[in-house]
Amino acid sequence: MELILKQDVENLGFKDDIVSVKNGYGRNFLIPQGQAVMATPSAKKVLAETLKQRAHKEKSIIENAEKTAEAIKVLDIKITAKAGTGATAGDKLFGSITTMDLANALRNEGHEVDKKFISIGGGNIKRLGQYEAAIRLHRSVTVDLTFEVIADK
Repeated sequence: MELILKQDVENLGFKDDIVSVKNGYGRNFLIPQGQAVMATPSAKKVLAETLKQRAHKEKSIIENAEKTAEAIKVLDIKITAKAGTGATAGDKLFGSITTMDLANALRNEGHEVDKKFISIGGGNIKRLGQYEAAIRLHRSVTVDLTFEVIADK
């Protein structure tokens, strides 16, 4: 079954992509949730016209995303968290650091990034140290950010 996505769907595609999915997934989930519509010939023509008009605007959006990516690359982000002390606890955190904490740290630096566009390798962080995160600013612009988790004093 061919569908046109109305919004970004994790592990499937981006808005306005034409994707092929199994009938049940399309009919029972994507269409009722308002995330996709059937890819009829007339819907494909409308989509082609919309994409043609949007191509010009897209160029400036990509340029802005690339500027933001360059600014984020040079940031020195340090996230403080409570950590255990003593020989047995070592560098273990009380709780964990998530994409929400990283999004808040970026917001404090002046960059508004939604937490769903941030992915930390290995999921949640439970120890002190230096980590990598991939931040998707646009479908074609992704930046890797190195940040550090330090003990709260």
